[in-house]
Order: sequence, then structure tokens, then C-alpha cells
Amino acid sequence: MKPVNEAFNDTIQRQINHKTIRAFKQIPLDKETVQALIDVARHTASSQFLQACTVISVTDPVKKQAISEVSHQPYIANNGHLFVFVLDQYRNLQIGHEQGQDENKLGSAAKFFAGFSDTVLAVQNTVNAAESLGLGTVILGSILNDAQKIIDILDLPKLTFPILGLAVGYPDQQPQLKPRLPETFMHFENSYQLPTPILPQLEDYDARVHEYYDLREANKRVDTFTNQVKRSLMTQPDARGELLHVVHQQGFLLTDKA
Repeated sequence: MKPVNEAFNDTIQRQINHKTIRAFKQIPLDKETVQALIDVARHTASSQFLQACTVISVTDPVKKQAISEVSHQPYIANNGHLFVFVLDQYRNLQIGHEQGQDENKLGSAAKFFAGFSDTVLAVQNTVNAAESLGLGTVILGSILNDAQKIIDILDLPKLTFPILGLAVGYPDQQPQLKPRLPETFMHFENSYQLPTPILPQLEDYDARVHEYYDLREANKRVDTFTNQVKRSLMTQPDARGELLHVVHQQGFLLTDKA
């Protein structure tokens, strides 16, 4: 990675140096901090201003433990503040009902992806805000290991869907900076221009990823990026194979009509 330009502001420096934190001190977030993070999420850019995102703070220890088990991330049950970010078109459905508008397209692909975008953007905004306060974060895509169980735990109605979890707390570790793909593989101009063949050009990057895993303090393993990609082509948690079915059960993507 190129050296960070000293002229970059603190926000850019912090984002470039982002690290996932999986160990938090036993210090709860105070109400003012939680409120500030929710305010940031609320003010995130929104597709068509439908604001199709809801955030659930999970404070019940039983529910936190259950979500921890779905995610296979035991640390989130015991410390840090746990948010679950939910795609939410149910609220807009209720607004329509109360105005006498019962016909809707809120389950369409267009509305699903609009809400998905709203929700993911809110997560990243919240991460940036938390890190600006000296807090650590870990984004939990692993809640989708069993989406139906998360829906049941959080009593989510139709036309909602859990997208990402986010644990936030005071860091109790100092992990290394994880090496990222070289820019030539993910930044093109005007058209898609993936350099090929890929593997010879990723040898140096694989070596750096191997070193990162070899030296990492926690969850130590020796691996390379390309090996991880190869494994991922044929593996996924069993319940993730049911994702589309659960999306349909929640009332989304039932028709090709936008």
C-alpha cells in the first residue's frame, strides 16, 4: 500500500487504517454514545428518502447469546454494544395502510435493493463515527448464517430483513493492519479491465496475507488470499443456502416486476 499522504485529514487516515476489533473491554457504552451513533445512522443517505432501515440495540443477554451462537462469534455475547441493522419496508407499508393505500410494491426487487443499500450505508457511517470516538467495531455478516433464527430472535415482521450486525466497544486488542488487494485489481477507468492472468500477479499479495495470518495475535492461521477465494467457491454455512427462501418468506423478491 502506498504511504498515506500527510496532507490527508484525520478522517481519511482513520478509514485507511481501519481494523476489525474482536476483543472489547468490559466497559459498556453510555447512553449518550449510543444515541450519537444512532443519530449518525439516522442521517445516512437514503434511496428515494424512504429511509428503509431500522436499527435494533440488542441488550437482552439471552438474545445476545443466541445471536452470538448464530454468528459463531462468542465474544459478542459478553461485551461491546450489539446493533442489528434491518432492512425495513414494513414501516412504509404501515404508513401506506393508514393513508388507505393497501396496494404496494414494497416487496419488489427495486425496493429490496433500495432498502439493502440504505442499511449497508448506515452500518458504514456508524463504523466511521464509532472509530472517530476511539471505539472499535466488528461488522457481523455472520448473522446471516441463520437469517430465520435472527428474524425469530428479534420478532421481525414481514417486509423486514436483517442485513448486518455491528458490535461496538472499547478495544482490548491491537491487531495488525490487514493487507488489501492491490489497486490494479479493483479500480478501473471507464470499463472493467481485470488484469490477467491473475495468480502470478497476486503472488506478492498472497505472501503479505500469509505473513499477516502467521503473525496475527488472535485466531492465528496461515493462509493466502487466493486460497481463501478458492475455498469460498464451494463452501458456505448450511443455513445460508436457505437465504433466498427466507427472503421470500419475508415478502421480498416474489415477483420480477419492479
